[in-house]
Amino acid sequence: MLEILLCVRDEHDLRLVPLAAAVCLLTTTTAVLMLRQSSLSQRASAHLWTVMGGLATGFGIWATHFIAMLGYDPGFIAGYKVGLTLGSLLIVLMSTVAAFVVARHCRTAGCLIAASVIAGGGFAAMHYVGMAALEMPARIQWQASYVGLSVALAIVPLYPALFLVVRGKAVPSGLAAALIMAVAVVGLHFTGMTAIHLIPSHMHSQAMLMSPRTMSVVIGTVSVALLALCIAAWLAARRTRAAVAASERQLSILVKGISDCAIYMLDRSGRVANWNAGAQRLEGYDIDEVLGMPFECFYTEEDRMAGLPEKALSEARDCGKFSAEGWRVRKDGSRFWAHFTIERIQGEDGKLLGFVKITRDMTRFKQDQDRIEEASGNLDAALENMQHGLCLFDAEERLVLRNRRFAELWNLPEDSCLPGWALTDIIQAALSAKTGMSVTSERVENARLTLLDTLRDPSLPPIVSEYGTNFIVSVSSRQLPDGRWVATFEDITERRRSEEQIAHMALHDGLTGMPNRASFNRWLDKEIEFASVRGQQVALVAIDLDRFKEINDSQGHAAGDRVLQSIAGALTESARDGEIVARLGGDEFAAAKYFSDTAELADFVARLNACFEIPHGAQDGIAVGASLGIAVYPADAQAREPLLNNADLAMYRAKSSLDEHICYYEHGMDESARYRRQLANDLRQAVARGELHILYQPQRSLKTNQVSGFEALLRWQHPRLGIVSPVEFIPIAEETGEIVRIGEWVLRMACAEAAQWGHDQKIAVNLSPVQLLKANLPELVASILLETGLSARRLELEITESAIIADKARALHSLRKIKSLGVSVAMDDFGTGYSSLDTLHSFPFDKIKIDKSFLLRSETNEQARAIIRAVLALGKSLNIPVLAEGVETKGQLALLIGEGCDEAQGYYFGHPAPAPSAGSALEVAIA
Repeated sequence: MLEILLCVRDEHDLRLVPLAAAVCLLTTTTAVLMLRQSSLSQRASAHLWTVMGGLATGFGIWATHFIAMLGYDPGFIAGYKVGLTLGSLLIVLMSTVAAFVVARHCRTAGCLIAASVIAGGGFAAMHYVGMAALEMPARIQWQASYVGLSVALAIVPLYPALFLVVRGKAVPSGLAAALIMAVAVVGLHFTGMTAIHLIPSHMHSQAMLMSPRTMSVVIGTVSVALLALCIAAWLAARRTRAAVAASERQLSILVKGISDCAIYMLDRSGRVANWNAGAQRLEGYDIDEVLGMPFECFYTEEDRMAGLPEKALSEARDCGKFSAEGWRVRKDGSRFWAHFTIERIQGEDGKLLGFVKITRDMTRFKQDQDRIEEASGNLDAALENMQHGLCLFDAEERLVLRNRRFAELWNLPEDSCLPGWALTDIIQAALSAKTGMSVTSERVENARLTLLDTLRDPSLPPIVSEYGTNFIVSVSSRQLPDGRWVATFEDITERRRSEEQIAHMALHDGLTGMPNRASFNRWLDKEIEFASVRGQQVALVAIDLDRFKEINDSQGHAAGDRVLQSIAGALTESARDGEIVARLGGDEFAAAKYFSDTAELADFVARLNACFEIPHGAQDGIAVGASLGIAVYPADAQAREPLLNNADLAMYRAKSSLDEHICYYEHGMDESARYRRQLANDLRQAVARGELHILYQPQRSLKTNQVSGFEALLRWQHPRLGIVSPVEFIPIAEETGEIVRIGEWVLRMACAEAAQWGHDQKIAVNLSPVQLLKANLPELVASILLETGLSARRLELEITESAIIADKARALHSLRKIKSLGVSVAMDDFGTGYSSLDTLHSFPFDKIKIDKSFLLRSETNEQARAIIRAVLALGKSLNIPVLAEGVETKGQLALLIGEGCDEAQGYYFGHPAPAPSAGSALEVAIA
């Protein structure tokens, strides 16, 4: 290193060394500008810029060398051989142009290394050929180590310099590239000059020589031209950048406005300048991360190694557009199948401004396409293994191909129906082989025309042909775009049998095989319609089994099913033409018959009745009987539904009779049943119409003589019937299930009323057994308390023993959940059930209410008084308060006080009255 510095200091004119370095830096700056300008230009102008850049750089490097040579002082008078001087110029020009072309068109690492070797080698060759052109009275002896070092300094730095030129676009990277290239050239020259050792000798060359003055003029001219080229390249690059920036702004507005597909805006070198929200979602990068990234980073490693990004950009640059498909990589490493298009963007002057890349995620389409291709690749195997017979015909109705299944369906030999056969010949062969008989030409032609009709009109259903019960075939045809058409043949024999079986199941009972309700109704409607035309009658018999539930409960459902099957078999065997027997569900059967005189009906009923004289299920002494109710069209009803209803009424009359189990419908019978049904219908609208209201009866503490609470009592003011007793309508509400809705209304209204009282009296509300068995009762109580604002400790729910007995486990579970809310639970009508003590033992009730029937008899019946004393003693021993209902006299009150009863209610203390929330009513009750 020291020898190089000494060479520069002692053997060179230090005024020319900075000039050489400046010219060199100007040269390399020009090279960077022209190479980058070529990447932003169209194809033709890009080649021109590349060649011009190579020539300008070559001239500049040559000028740098000879400026430095002019400053070299060997101590002798020297000249320059014209041939070798021009040869050195030609070498550097050719090598520099070649290196720039390689670097411009192929940006991989290998290509950049090759370009570095070509350029650096050219620089070194120029230097040493130029040294050979030096003519002086001395001979040059070279030091090999410095020669090798100079060549290395010329080649190695060029790789990072070219990398920054072709991969970067910013000004700092361009300046860094120019500076590195300048260092390489200067390092080459002065290291090469240090390798010189001069040995004096005589000057004897006869070649033409140039003087240093002439060489100065040539070098000066080259330097001025180089400076002009540098300025021109800078101005061109500046205009291009401005155009690109303007275009990018316009494109950015467009790109960001579209979100349903991924749009990338690329600069001329393929780096991301902007993109839209669709691209951000697809690739997974934020906008700040992706700006400036080369678009090749979205490619897979295999595609990058194959140079596909460069090829795509090059084709888009040259042809204006490039489209392709392939796997792409997201930020998180996941892959998707993309269809993308790269389009060239030009300015008004035709110059390249950048590219637009549009990408769509086609992963699902690719998967479907792969499946289709896989299926297509296995077409032969699929044809041979498909369950349908298939024939492909050309436009002239000649067979192109068929599969093996087609021959199997029609019992054809393998050498039959080969490609080239006419459609009529195939129909003839198939029908003959399947039927075993010759087929007329007329039948063949009819089959052909039918098949072609479905081909011309795709809306027509497939052709279905039956050949006995063992072969039913469905034929479908479909036209192809190229004029050919496909016919498929499906054996639907099993499907038809399954459909028939399903249809049979839809109209028949699964257990007994008898017609079901739908089938029975259909038959009945048809026979009623025919009877109205023929002037006949139709008898309907409703049959309900007696004691069947006892068999299910004692012997199990399997035994019950056997009984039902036995009865069904007997009824079915008894039926004749014009008659039907059916199972409507559970233990309900029905039978019907059209007839002309009563003797036929009597015989029909007798045969049905005889079916139950057989001891069906007589195990354990339980014999199943039946109650029969009979209604006749048109005498008893004019349509099916009224006829069924009247037969049911007659059947229920027979079921309630002790001595008759067959009953005929009579006009005016069972008016109470009709009345109850009408009452049930009216009850459904009672709440909405405001017909229901609540009265409140006070409950008094016998210890403090103060009102302790009120019991909510439901009343119904019917618009036509007047006041309907709860004893009458509550059972109906429970039967119909309406009690659930009404009970919820009563609970809500009573809680809302009690919440307005200024005292802490409790409100007692009765719960029906139907309500108690509802799984959501605890949640309903909690929500009503929250809604009305009533404290849980002020609500008392009254239940009867029968409510618990219906489903003891579920009822007690529900009561425990209600009690955990803080609500009191009282047992109403205590002593009237058969297991009151067991019920009391099963649940910790908060109160016991003695049924009023005991108190009403207490003044005349010693047994009643004894029961009252026993209940009160039981309450004391269990520490459970006792309330007595039905107090009407002073004597009854005295008995309760004497026996230590806690509370009482009855007419003696007050009748049920409207809501006491007005205040005065409450004060009167307390007084």
